[in-house]
Amino acid sequence: MDNLGEAQDVLNSVWPHPIGTHPAVITTLPRILSLLTKHNIRATYFAEAWSLGVYPDAVRELQEGGHEVAWHGWQHERWGMLDGNKERELLRKSWDAAKKAGVRYLGFRPPGGRVSEQTWKLLDEYGVEYISLEGRAEETGLGKEGIVVLPFEWKTVDAWWYMEKFASKRKEAGESEEVKTAREFKEWLMRRLDEIKRDGGFLSVLFHPFLQASEEKLEVLEAVVKRISEDPEIWVAPCKEIADWVRKHPELYQDRGD
Repeated sequence: MDNLGEAQDVLNSVWPHPIGTHPAVITTLPRILSLLTKHNIRATYFAEAWSLGVYPDAVRELQEGGHEVAWHGWQHERWGMLDGNKERELLRKSWDAAKKAGVRYLGFRPPGGRVSEQTWKLLDEYGVEYISLEGRAEETGLGKEGIVVLPFEWKTVDAWWYMEKFASKRKEAGESEEVKTAREFKEWLMRRLDEIKRDGGFLSVLFHPFLQASEEKLEVLEAVVKRISEDPEIWVAPCKEIADWVRKHPELYQDRGD
């Protein structure tokens, strides 16, 4: 999961409601966590550090449920567009907030999916063990500074299918620019799960709680969770556990370091 509450909207000055009242956290997240518990799935939530103090109960519930809380920037800044000084400032603020919230960030998914050359050294300095970059499944492996790379594919992200602003990415993939249906997402994702099971490797399946705004979309999420939880040949785990496994089996993965 990505995006905990209204961090990005506050950053962009487009949040008209009281802080700490986002329905994605107050209403939808409990339903998602209930589904994960029902199917015995532990997940990773990439949360903006700004949100940790705004939603302490949600953070506590995630941790008590065995889920990992990983880092998604301070307020969902597009990481690949920041300069080095800004990166360092946001890391410092984020780690201070995480310490206060009782969270240890081990992983980072940069909003936008990309980082700068300096990012790697800063992440190493702050003890980050893995990064979830935009990429293909076969790019899983050790990256710069010995940081494990767990890539995500845009088409396994619900936003690619559901949001208008992803029209250009759909066009890049040779698809029509129109927003897709929950049924289309489900059918494609089930085929992709079959492919990754056949070929082997790592796959990140990403849902944004704020996009699960209908029963139909929540049904897609549950169908996927049910599918991966019932297959004994698929290992589902928080990203930090997968990163640890990759680090211990370097011979199976590509070395992306210098």
